[in-house]
Amino acid sequence: MATFLYKLGRLAFRRRHFVALIWVALLTLAGVGAASAPAAGTTSFSIPGTEAQKAFDLLEQRFPGASADGATGRIVFKAPEGQKMTDAGNKATVEETVRELGDGSEVVSVTDPFTTNAVSRDGTVAYTSVRYDLPGMELADSTRTALEKAGDEARATGLTVDVGGDALQAASDPGAVGEIIGLALAAVVLVITLGSLVAAGLPLLTAIIGVGIGVSTITALASALDLGDTTSTLALMIGLAVGIDYALFIVSRYRGELAEGRDREEAAGRATGTAGSAVVFAGLTVVIALAGLAVVNVPMLTKMGLAAAGTVVVAVLIALTMIPALLGYAGKKIRPAGDKRGGKREGKRLGGDRSAPADTAGRPAKPNMGTRWASFVIRRPVAVLLLGVVGLGVIAVPATQLELGLPDDGSQPTSTTQRRAYDLLSEGFGPGFNGPLMVVYDAEGSDDAKAGATVVADRIKGLKDVATVTPATFNKAGDTAMITVIPGSKPSSAQTEDLVHAIRDAGPGIKADTGGQVLVSGTTAMNIDFSQKLNDALVPYLALVVGLAFLLLIVVFRSVLVPLKAALGFLLSVLAALGAVVAVFQWGWLAGLIGVEETGPIMSMMPIFMVGVVFGLAMDYEVFLVTRMREAYVHGETPSQAVVTGFRHSARVVVAAAIIMMAVFGGFIGASDAMIKMIGFGLAIAVFFDAFVVRMAIVPAVLALLGKKAWWLPKWLDRALPNVDVEGEGLRALDDRPKDSDADEDRELVRV
Repeated sequence: MATFLYKLGRLAFRRRHFVALIWVALLTLAGVGAASAPAAGTTSFSIPGTEAQKAFDLLEQRFPGASADGATGRIVFKAPEGQKMTDAGNKATVEETVRELGDGSEVVSVTDPFTTNAVSRDGTVAYTSVRYDLPGMELADSTRTALEKAGDEARATGLTVDVGGDALQAASDPGAVGEIIGLALAAVVLVITLGSLVAAGLPLLTAIIGVGIGVSTITALASALDLGDTTSTLALMIGLAVGIDYALFIVSRYRGELAEGRDREEAAGRATGTAGSAVVFAGLTVVIALAGLAVVNVPMLTKMGLAAAGTVVVAVLIALTMIPALLGYAGKKIRPAGDKRGGKREGKRLGGDRSAPADTAGRPAKPNMGTRWASFVIRRPVAVLLLGVVGLGVIAVPATQLELGLPDDGSQPTSTTQRRAYDLLSEGFGPGFNGPLMVVYDAEGSDDAKAGATVVADRIKGLKDVATVTPATFNKAGDTAMITVIPGSKPSSAQTEDLVHAIRDAGPGIKADTGGQVLVSGTTAMNIDFSQKLNDALVPYLALVVGLAFLLLIVVFRSVLVPLKAALGFLLSVLAALGAVVAVFQWGWLAGLIGVEETGPIMSMMPIFMVGVVFGLAMDYEVFLVTRMREAYVHGETPSQAVVTGFRHSARVVVAAAIIMMAVFGGFIGASDAMIKMIGFGLAIAVFFDAFVVRMAIVPAVLALLGKKAWWLPKWLDRALPNVDVEGEGLRALDDRPKDSDADEDRELVRV
């Protein structure tokens, strides 16, 4: 591996014009494809195998043209103080609004609150529902504008009017301002770490190009593959983070090779062969984690994972090829590590002792922060290990109270019209009106469909926490009925979830009595089923992803205990991150600092999503840090010396990479979308725990305690495993060759 990548790096350095042209051409091609592709819709939210999905599919089949997946809009009216909605003037305003909405081209139906009993008991609140023939993300902007305009016109008459429903759903705001701030912080960290604007600019440039190719490709294929906007947001988030980090590791290693006295082409090859090998395997762990989301069998998650994995692959390829090419363009503008004078050290230490760093005068260099920290941990491994494990364990405690759900209008900021409409509806009709349940009665096996539907309604009315049960609505064939059930509690409450389960538990008895089948659907039921499906898939997903990555790391480190320690450390950091998410977004601790206006259940996909993404990123730091330790150990150092050497060379860069990744993820905390905000916070805090506590403290403590046992591998397994040479052992032979042995005829053409 190292030898192949070494040759690839040198080739890219020499053929820099060709390499740069290829990547610019790919970026242009992807950009043109994105610009010319048809507008994307929304990802079809389907959950195969769940009862809610079966009910939804049955409605599509038995109620053709009813647009079961169509968006709904809701305008909620409240009369001024001392008035009622049934007053003549207020009633006329509502009826005019209903007529105006009915003229829309994408409108299927509009309800009149005065004929559908949609006026509150005290007469102060009323609402009209609008059903469209397309999902919210696919509605024309003019349709959304018409809905909002109708609300504005009604509000002008003196009524309190707010608009809600998924018809207002638009492309998520990924927090552009926050992301720019995150990139700016990343740039500052890169300048400090790499010592020059040019060196700092390379990781940013290549990351932006990689993300540009990845996101543009997703946009170009969005319509054909039914990809939603969240797919590109995830690809942007992950692609930027790993793109910057991978390039940073190679550029940093390049500067280290220059400090050893190697010429620039040789240094680029060595950096690509060693740090590039770590990049390949780190990227593989991220790809495994993201692609493994397919195990959940939720199409939306599968597409998100595969699209983000594709962006990571692009980031790896760019790091291995475009970075060496750009290093060739940069020439002497990138200085050797530790050189503040612009490259005068080059050539002084060729063939010197790599294990004994020296300053420019040849004296032993002062230990850096990484060296001092590693030495401290080695002296007190038990104390550091206990402090790290106990600290993360305490932070993880809130995760035991984790409640899952999906965000609705009730989780929107109070400044939005959707949230105000949600609150008005709760005030006038009760919180359950914001999450009605759709009970589908399949009467194909029933002798008397109408009598069976009556039995269903009566049984549901007798259940706990039921506010209203509407009369059954049959299809034209008379073999399927829809019954709307209004819970007494809000959609995300445990009481509503219990009601869904109670209706389903009553299903077998109803079927025995009537011959018909009862299915529960609707947004609330879909959310409940989605959460349950994700919970059921978490253990198999963990087993697959951690198992595959464990095998991969055995190959990389040629050890059993090091990969095991890496996996256990990841579990500790992700549990602590989930605990922090629960404390902030569910309990409300420090919620005001990041703009969380409404606490509630944690997004259903958050645990499995964090497991997937954080595992891949955690293994990045493990690979980059421990491969340098492994390299030192293979080259003859004692286990303790190898730990210190690994920290001396890698700690600074790993810390910088973690700060950069936290800055990129943290930028998404500023998004208005609650889901994006939660993902950004969760990933940022997980990176902090994993990089600074697990990898920087627990890992060296464990390795110090294990000693040589850390690198133990059964002989039979050692013979069976392929030798991928991540440490660059195969490159050591190049140190002994004569200086003029390089037979590359065209090398002198590009000397800098």
